[in-house]
Amino acid sequence: MLSSVVNLPTFVVARAELTAPKQEKALLEIAVNLMVPSATGDGEFHGPSINEFFPDVIFFADTPFEINRIILIRFLAVAVLMLVFWLGTRRMKIIPTRGQSLAEMGLDFVRVNIAEDLLGKKDGKRFLPLLTTIFFMVLFMNLTGIIPFLNIAGTSVIGVPLLLGLIAYATFIYAGVKKNPAKFFRNSLFPPGVPVGLYIIVTPIEFISTFLVRPFTLTLRLMMNMIVGHLLLVLFFSATQFFFFTADGGFKLFGAGTLVFGFAFTLFEVLIALLQAYIFALLTAVYIQLALAEEH
Repeated sequence: MLSSVVNLPTFVVARAELTAPKQEKALLEIAVNLMVPSATGDGEFHGPSINEFFPDVIFFADTPFEINRIILIRFLAVAVLMLVFWLGTRRMKIIPTRGQSLAEMGLDFVRVNIAEDLLGKKDGKRFLPLLTTIFFMVLFMNLTGIIPFLNIAGTSVIGVPLLLGLIAYATFIYAGVKKNPAKFFRNSLFPPGVPVGLYIIVTPIEFISTFLVRPFTLTLRLMMNMIVGHLLLVLFFSATQFFFFTADGGFKLFGAGTLVFGFAFTLFEVLIALLQAYIFALLTAVYIQLALAEEH
């Protein structure tokens, strides 16, 4: 969504991932305050609150299994995902039904455009279950951000993006080690063809970019896009409510503009939800492909 989010410097990425939850909340609050001026007093505009990403606990408070609104949304997204594919594949026919056609279309998109396109048929088939799971899990959790009464993406809090990033990280290392146990780490850190004297510069860069930055960039790219999308939608629709029901005189006309922008950004968020799912699965496949490359 924002190029500045996609191209975060390495040290910022690493620092953001290592911060404690309280520090993360403080950083996000600063970002919101920069985007949306705080409002005090009755009858004034109130922008989106950072507390939306840290909702109150609903079940199992003060235990390791605390469940809040966002976790419930994640459960719902996974349940709907399983239901959709169960309904679409429970009665497979040679002449597919409409539901079967939609399920096959989605599965073929991942198989052809991500797995086989980057990894070939043999390796694409090996890693297809993982890539399919990542794509549709991210997609369904992203889409909860525009569904009425849910209104927040399951990927807008770090847990799920970080988990998927670590899974992608472990998978490409597993793929490389399994193919070339003796050469994977050596060739990753000491690329063939580089003059020996340059390894003092190249090796630290390769170590940071290959083994440290990748899971963090996957995590932050997805999470920050969903955070910004949510803040923009809340900003537009809360502004619409303010202009229509609180503002005086001609200021009410501004509500029509913010309403139009709200609907436009809702459609844009659908595109972003699909795009971020595609990018996450695609980059996972790219990392696996690089680990399987012959020079490793």
